[in-house]
Amino acid sequence: MKKKFLARKSVFDITKFTTLDYSDHLACIFWFAKCNMRCSYCYNPRIVHGEGILTNEEILNFLKSRRGKLDGVVLSGGECTLNPDLIELCEEIKELGFKIKLDTNGLNPEVLKELIDFSLVDFIALDYKAPANKFKEITKNGSIEKFYKTLDMLIDKKFPFEARTTVHSNLLSEDDINSIILDLYKRKYTGTYYLQNYLHVEETMEKLPEYSAPINKNLLNHIIPIAFRNEKF
Repeated sequence: MKKKFLARKSVFDITKFTTLDYSDHLACIFWFAKCNMRCSYCYNPRIVHGEGILTNEEILNFLKSRRGKLDGVVLSGGECTLNPDLIELCEEIKELGFKIKLDTNGLNPEVLKELIDFSLVDFIALDYKAPANKFKEITKNGSIEKFYKTLDMLIDKKFPFEARTTVHSNLLSEDDINSIILDLYKRKYTGTYYLQNYLHVEETMEKLPEYSAPINKNLLNHIIPIAFRNEKF
């Protein structure tokens, strides 16, 4: 069983060092292949449509070589919770002494609950893609109730996490962002809500205009703390 686990290919690529993706940690990023969304602005279509290239053994050996140099691992994608080896992989990563941050779209609440219950993840970044009326249009997935289940679970468990939204003004307006803000407020989200400006790359899931007009901060409802990344806002 262990040999089969180690031989399976799960990761498309590795970013060997980042100081930005896991706040206050020196980390690497594992980019997992496949996703259950097809977000218009996604800048990783090769990862979404691709297959794992690196075996579990290879990525664990990479981490062994980074002990004492890194203290964190970011699991991203794609959507890492689709990986059937995720629980075992997190167990191995924790045994090596690394903290784990997980980026997720929230559509696999049962997997996330298991990771939390067994202390296999330290922080979660939850992508709140769009308000209910635009969720399927932007993500090409209608499972918003699964997302809400994850969001409510993280709030109820008081687990360390952030809610964040990538903003392209052709897709989301100030009214859409305010709908998300109001929903987070009603669900008693107490963290900071992060708005990430769309950064244009040539290869996205759908062709989008390069310029995304800044969100008007004065039109946003500041009933919860808001912070801005990739500042164009």
